[in-house]
Amino acid sequence: MYPHERSLVAELADKPFALIGVNSDKDKEKLKQRMQEEQITWRSFWNGPNGTTGPLSSAWGVRGWPTIYVLDHTGVIRFHGVRGEAMNEAVATLLKEMETAKDGQE
Repeated sequence: MYPHERSLVAELADKPFALIGVNSDKDKEKLKQRMQEEQITWRSFWNGPNGTTGPLSSAWGVRGWPTIYVLDHTGVIRFHGVRGEAMNEAVATLLKEMETAKDGQE
């Protein structure tokens, strides 16, 4: 998924968009190296030495990897499990809704 995520981050660089990752690699030092190799430029949190059963995935009820949540500008989860083009469409929908809401307040 990294190539798609990199392209999405680049495409939306001038938009109010943030990609946030949670990584389940158990070895933090190897993770740092991999993130550099994979050109991960967005914020990515380490789930701890227990990997997929770490504190972040436990708090969010994540049972499978990758798990994708798309939140709107108010922090509400609006899409779950979307990938590829479906993720692009979800993000585009929410950006449009945010712009519409913003224009309505002016």
